[in-house]
Amino acid sequence: MKLFDVYSLYDIEPVRGLGNHVYTADGTEYLDLYGGHAVISIGHAHHTYVTAIAEQVSKLGFYSNSVQNSLQQKLADRLGRLSGYNDYALFLCNSGAEANENAMKLASFHTGKSKILAFDKAFHGRTSGAVAATDNPKIQAPFNSTDNVEFAPLNDIEAVEAKLSTGEFAAVIIEGIQGVAGIRMVDDKFLQELRKLCSKYGVLLILDEIQSGYGRTGRFFAHQYTGVRPDIITCAKGIANGFPMGAVLIAPHIKPVKGMLGTTFGGNHLACAAAIAVLDVMETENMIANAAAVGEYLLEELHHLAATNPEITEVRGRGLMIGIEIKGSASQLRKKLLFDKHIFTGGAGEHTVRLLPPLSLPRSHAKRFIESFKEVLAEGQE
Repeated sequence: MKLFDVYSLYDIEPVRGLGNHVYTADGTEYLDLYGGHAVISIGHAHHTYVTAIAEQVSKLGFYSNSVQNSLQQKLADRLGRLSGYNDYALFLCNSGAEANENAMKLASFHTGKSKILAFDKAFHGRTSGAVAATDNPKIQAPFNSTDNVEFAPLNDIEAVEAKLSTGEFAAVIIEGIQGVAGIRMVDDKFLQELRKLCSKYGVLLILDEIQSGYGRTGRFFAHQYTGVRPDIITCAKGIANGFPMGAVLIAPHIKPVKGMLGTTFGGNHLACAAAIAVLDVMETENMIANAAAVGEYLLEELHHLAATNPEITEVRGRGLMIGIEIKGSASQLRKKLLFDKHIFTGGAGEHTVRLLPPLSLPRSHAKRFIESFKEVLAEGQE
């Protein structure tokens, strides 16, 4: 059997990871500033994380959601306290797309309405409802096409009100920072006004924090810079440091009904052990504060570099969620960083380099990137 060939792959295979680095079979070390799409939150093979998973799987790896699982409540308690959403309820699933599917479904149940408003260049996943709310027709099959999702321009509050005033919408779904679009920022004022409009028209506000959440921006959630409290928050990626998991945080005015949501694997014992370990490490090692500090250093250095190098057209981001817009090919620049400088980065479109490193990234590694980035830019101008 062959693999279904849908991925564009680098000719490189990491076989081991430790901290902020990954290694190929010949022992070559690479600095990981992408974390496998913002998934590696606390670093590779952290001792606390590895121990927690090993101990749990030696006792019980899985049983279904037909029996009590106290690890789920332990995770909910820890997540509620660290995120500031102790009064919300938690539904556990297996991925970001699944979290968004359940969030939109829940909003429709709660309001009795069918329409969802999303934003231009949004990405919310590749499953049926999530991809319908993703502004990329190339990854939508005819099966995914629906009149139940409409799009508005990001940061255009008048356009949003024109939609919501029709009374047809169950929810607005918005990313804390648009990640796949290239670290496209949501204006703080816009998000605050969006919250007001959702309350005015009886529409639920869903914050997709799958990429921008879990400490990445220097706050637990990106939207917490604005003081806004959404009705529903979705999480995944960094929640379990690579173990498949998703979560939906649900405001107390949204009431559960038995059977309205469900999943076979969601919140299983092994996933919960991994997620609890992640929160333990994030708290004990002050990783959110580190993301804020090292992210500030990176952004300052990149802005200084942009001021003197016309190849850089824009620098965007918060914390350790950074987009660098260049005039030339981001793909070619990233290849040079990877194969010449041994640094993994991410891309978004033709001209954006994305940085989504582990929250444990030290300033020394950030400095190494800045120096390597300068060198690669200089080589491209020769």
